[in-house]
Amino acid sequence: MMGKRNVDRRLALVTGATAGIGEAVARRFAAEDWDLVLTGRRSERLIALSQELAERFPQVSVLALTFDVCDEEATFAALEGLSEDWQSVDVLVNNAGLSQSLEPVHRQDPADWDRMIDTNIKGLLRVSRVVAPWMRRRGRGHIINLGSIAGKEVYANGAVYCATKHAVEAITRSMRMELNPDRIKVGLIAPGLVETEFSIVRFKGDRERAAAVYHGLEPLVADDIADAVWYMASRPAHVHVADMLILPTAQASMGQITRRP
Repeated sequence: MMGKRNVDRRLALVTGATAGIGEAVARRFAAEDWDLVLTGRRSERLIALSQELAERFPQVSVLALTFDVCDEEATFAALEGLSEDWQSVDVLVNNAGLSQSLEPVHRQDPADWDRMIDTNIKGLLRVSRVVAPWMRRRGRGHIINLGSIAGKEVYANGAVYCATKHAVEAITRSMRMELNPDRIKVGLIAPGLVETEFSIVRFKGDRERAAAVYHGLEPLVADDIADAVWYMASRPAHVHVADMLILPTAQASMGQITRRP
């Protein structure tokens, strides 16, 4: 149920909040005394997280919206249906994203292309299309897009995923120019290897194959990226951290990773 909230409190909207980086970002902002709009596809996880945060931080108002950013009608309906007090978003974290398969283009399932493009690119655009005008009306705001090192480099068997993350970087840079006159910051956070459900989703539930991605190294964890999101969001109004590449120490680039026994 959508309760009335105090518009003088700070508000963050986090997509893909049901696991991994999105969940960690939600927890960090709640701990910093921000109200939250949390979105995701899995209703039971979203409700559980919302209830947990409300119990741990009773002063924080949390609103859960269950929808898939791939679904344009559902995305617009859920966000445009928010009351004015829940539209006063100070920070939008476009976190929802995924990868599917690790195969050459000629062997990939076109349905996997669609899911990556619809989530990573169109989903980000749909949410931003609704939230950016709210920020423009208030003359302030901050949009933080979750990219990837795959948006700065490429690797074999990841053509479509890399393309979507290159698109996220291009969209971020263009949006930064478009919204700068309205005093809206638009930043990009590009993680390297982070151990979340990402590889499990990529390999469609194959946990053994997913675990092998991080074998022999200490990867980043979701809280590392949540720290970066918070750092970017919490700078003074005159400071804009526009782009952050965050790697585990064992990773020098997309193709250079030092693994140890």
